[in-house]
Amino acid sequence: MAKPYVFITMQIPNEIVSLLEKVAHVGMWEADIPCPRDKLLEEAAKADALFTMVVDRIDEEVLRTGQNLKLVANMAVGYDNIDLKTAKQLGIMVTNTPDVLSEATADLTFALLMATARRLVEASLALYEGKWTSWSPMYMAGQDVYGKTLGIVGMGRIGEAVARRAKGFDMEILYHNRHRKPDAEEKLGATYCSFEQLLQQADFVVSLAPLTPETRHLFGRREFELMKKTAIFINASRGPVVDEDALYHALKEKQIWAAGLDVFQQEPVPIDHPLLTLPNLVPLPHIGSASIPARMAMARLAAENIMLGLSGQKPKTLIDEAMWTSHRSR
Repeated sequence: MAKPYVFITMQIPNEIVSLLEKVAHVGMWEADIPCPRDKLLEEAAKADALFTMVVDRIDEEVLRTGQNLKLVANMAVGYDNIDLKTAKQLGIMVTNTPDVLSEATADLTFALLMATARRLVEASLALYEGKWTSWSPMYMAGQDVYGKTLGIVGMGRIGEAVARRAKGFDMEILYHNRHRKPDAEEKLGATYCSFEQLLQQADFVVSLAPLTPETRHLFGRREFELMKKTAIFINASRGPVVDEDALYHALKEKQIWAAGLDVFQQEPVPIDHPLLTLPNLVPLPHIGSASIPARMAMARLAAENIMLGLSGQKPKTLIDEAMWTSHRSR
């Protein structure tokens, strides 16, 4: 019996490729840039499984092209890049890689919060550019983190991990979520509140909300106007949850004190984007889960999902359990 075929849309470590080669023929786009659309469609047409990245647009065209396609394994916790409705209709399973990146992403989120509060990037650049000429009382003075109020929008696994870190800084923790989290309230001392209350009370507003039709542009002009003048906004979720024009206005007009972004609406963000002209913005190139152990664990989990799915077994992290039933009945 011929081995199934797996296509990997971006270069990953050989260790993970070798795992997949035990059960399948493997093709890979061997570059650190997204697979071109025509190549993706060509490979999808013959693949039994796709190993995809968050930058890949796996829409109806790709899914219907893959007549032998059984599974799409997304190497990310988010999956807004995949047309789930069509996948379900076609009996194609979709998996993601939750849990294994939570701690690394929480580390980065809290690091971004601290870097923004204490103006670390701005201060470092001033040193490199020869602008540090002497010590002075208020030079590069930022905001305190210890003992302040943290507001988390989206109290999932990563949100809870950020809250655990905040406890070490004796921060008051507020959160807003689609559903209350009694365990988080008990273990972390987190207080549930409305979205508006959180915006008005928090010194740091951290977005960890998934991208859905309801959360697109969740943070707009009205939301930034509700925040304190000294508030710091952090986005480590998805770029489109923020209206970037509104954020630019809020930062430029000093409606809020500063912002730190790991994600943008368009990625890579254009170098001439207005936000990048602002000194009170700390931008990062979507590196939330970019620790070596976390990325290896994500790739391994995606590979394991493919190996299980191609062998007729239920993958570990199906996005929707109903996909298993629809896949088996196709």
